[in-house]
Amino acid sequence: MASVPLPEDHHRLVTEALAALDIRNLVLSIHDPSFPQLPEEDLGWGSPYSEGAARFLGFARELGFNGIQLGPQGQTTEFNASPYDATLFSRNVLNVSLARLEEPEPWGALLPRGRVAAVAASRPKSADPGERYRHAFRAQLALLHEAWESFRQRREDPALQELAARFTTFRQQHHAWLLRDALFDVLCEEKHEPDWRRWADSLDGRLFSPRHEEEEAAVVARLVELQARYAEALERYAFFQFLVHAQHQSLRERVVGGRLKLYGDLQIGFSPKDTWSWQGLFLRRYLMGAPPSRTNPDGQPWNYPVLDPEQFFEPDYAGVAAGQRAGPVLRFMNARMDKMLGEYDGLRLDHPHGLVCPWVYRSDEPDALWAVQHGARLFSSPDLPDHPDLARYALVHPDQLDRTVPRYADGEVKSLTPEQVRRFSVLFDTVVGAARRNGRDLGDLLGEVLSTLPYPLERVLAQYGLGRFRVTQKADLNNPADVYRSENVAPEDWVMVGNHDTKSLWRLVGEWQWRGTLKAQADYLAWRLCPEESEREGFARRLAEDPGKLAQAKLADLFASRARNVMVFFTDLMGMTETYNTPGTVDPRNWSLRVPEDWAREYHDRLRGDAALNMPAALAMALRARGTETRERHQALLAGLDRLAETLRGAS
Repeated sequence: MASVPLPEDHHRLVTEALAALDIRNLVLSIHDPSFPQLPEEDLGWGSPYSEGAARFLGFARELGFNGIQLGPQGQTTEFNASPYDATLFSRNVLNVSLARLEEPEPWGALLPRGRVAAVAASRPKSADPGERYRHAFRAQLALLHEAWESFRQRREDPALQELAARFTTFRQQHHAWLLRDALFDVLCEEKHEPDWRRWADSLDGRLFSPRHEEEEAAVVARLVELQARYAEALERYAFFQFLVHAQHQSLRERVVGGRLKLYGDLQIGFSPKDTWSWQGLFLRRYLMGAPPSRTNPDGQPWNYPVLDPEQFFEPDYAGVAAGQRAGPVLRFMNARMDKMLGEYDGLRLDHPHGLVCPWVYRSDEPDALWAVQHGARLFSSPDLPDHPDLARYALVHPDQLDRTVPRYADGEVKSLTPEQVRRFSVLFDTVVGAARRNGRDLGDLLGEVLSTLPYPLERVLAQYGLGRFRVTQKADLNNPADVYRSENVAPEDWVMVGNHDTKSLWRLVGEWQWRGTLKAQADYLAWRLCPEESEREGFARRLAEDPGKLAQAKLADLFASRARNVMVFFTDLMGMTETYNTPGTVDPRNWSLRVPEDWAREYHDRLRGDAALNMPAALAMALRARGTETRERHQALLAGLDRLAETLRGAS
C-alpha cells in the first residue's frame, strides 16, 4: 500500500493558502470501520490503530488536514454496527490492532508472529456487508481471547511485567464503569438473553438502580456474588478494554507528533448496556427522538432514554441559586466528559438540542413514529393537554410561546431571559466546564446543528460563541436566506459539502447532471467564486460542461466562505460515490463503507479526471474568489498552487 506521490512543496503551499484564507481547522471526517488496513492485518473491518490507518493518516496530514473527526468509538454488538448505539465508556474492541499484539514491544508478543495474517488470508470475500461485519466481529473476539490466554498464562514472564503493571493501573483507574459494563455481558450470557428488558423486573435488571432501601442490601450481596463467580470474565473484559485504550493513547501520541488534532463524537444516545447500567438517571415515561424537520419530515423515534431534570442537582440544592450541588445526572455527565476529553482534543456534539431542549415522546405509545410526531420539547411544554407530565419541567411561560407554529418549529419559544438561558444550559455547561477543566479550546466543541436550530439552543450556543454545521449540498438555491448556502456561513461555523449521513458529492454531481440541475449549481458557484461579473457567464458554462470541475468548485466554495472551520468527509476527499449511512434506515450497508485497500492508486487515478478532491485546485479557486487585491497579493502562492494542481492531474 504505497502512499500518493505528492510534490515536495505540497504541504507548505497548502498551509500557506489555508492561512491566507483564514482557515484555522481543516478536518477530515472518517469513522473507525472505514479506515484501510494492510492485507495481512485486515479481518474485514477497519481500525484507526492499524498500520494501514497510520499510512492513511500520514497522507491526510501531507494533504493539509490538521484534524481528524472520528465517529463514536464505543462498543457495538454483533448484530448492530451503528456507532451511535454503542457504549459510552467502553471502547470498541473491534478497533484493537491485532497485528500489533504480535510485536515484542510493548505487547510481549501476545499473539505469535503471522497469526493475524493467517486469519486475514482466510476471511470470506462476501459482498454482503452484514456477513462481513459478523465474521470480523467473531474473528476479532477469537483472537482477543487467544491474546488473553497468552497474557494469563505468561503474566509472570519478565517480558510482560511492564504490561501487567499498566493493566493493573488501568483497572484501578476505571473500575467503576468496567464493572458495570462487564457485568452486563456476564448477565446476558448467564440468562441467554441479550435484551435486558426481558429480565428488567428481576433484581439483576436494576443491579445499579435499586428501587428502595430494602433492595439495596440485596443488590450489594448480589454484586459480591457476581464478582466472585465471574472474576475471570470480568478481568478478561477489563483486559480487552485495556488493549484498545492503550492503542488509542498511542494513536493520540502519534497524531500529536504529526500535528493532527483528534476529535471525538459525543453521541446523544445510550446503548442498551448504558441504559441498563444508568437507568436510575432517566425519565420512565419518555424517550428522546428527532422531531419532524426539513431533513426528516416524518421525524425519527430514536428510542433513547431522557436524563431526568429532577436529578440534575441534589434535592437540598434544588432551584437556581448559585452554589448548588451537582446531583446524580451532573456527576454522570462530568465523569463521561472527563473521560472523553482525556482522550480527544475536541468533540463533535451530536444533536446538541438533546442537551438543551430535547424532543421527547411517550414511551408507552404502541406506534413510536406516531408518538414522536406528536411529541414535545421537554423544557418548553408548560400547558399541553396531551403531555401534562411535562409541565413540571417547563422553563418557559405560556406567553413566551408562539402557538401559531408547530411545536417543533425553531421559533416556538419567542423569548428567554438570561436566567432562563442559564437553566436551559445546565447540561451544555457540563460540556463546556469539562473542556475548560481539561485545557481544551471552546472552538474545538463542534455543535452538530443541522436542519433545525430551536431558539433555546441558539441562545445557549451564542453565549459561548459557538457556531453550527453548514452542509452546503443541502442548500436551497432559490432561497437567499437558506442556512446551508455558503454566503450565510458565520466565521465560527463548521462548513462541509456533506457528512456521514449524506450522499457523496461525486454521486450528487451525477444526479444533478441526470436531473438537469447542474446548470443551476454552476450558476450559483460562478456567482460565489467568480467576482468579475464580465467573466461569470463563461465560468459557469465551463463548470456546467465539466462535472469534475463543478465538483472541485463545490469544494472550493467551502474555503471561499467566511467559516474558519472546514470539514471534509472521506468519500468527498477520495472521490467515492457510495453512501456511508442512510438516515432512518436499518440496512447492513450502513456503517460499512471503507476506504479501498488500493486507495493510493485509486485516488491518484481519480485526480486525473478531477474525480477526487484536488486540494491545491480548490484552494486556488477559493483565493481567486476573494477578488483582485487578494490575487495580486498572492501571485506567487497562486502560481504554486496551479502548478501543484496540474501535477496532481498528471499534466506534463
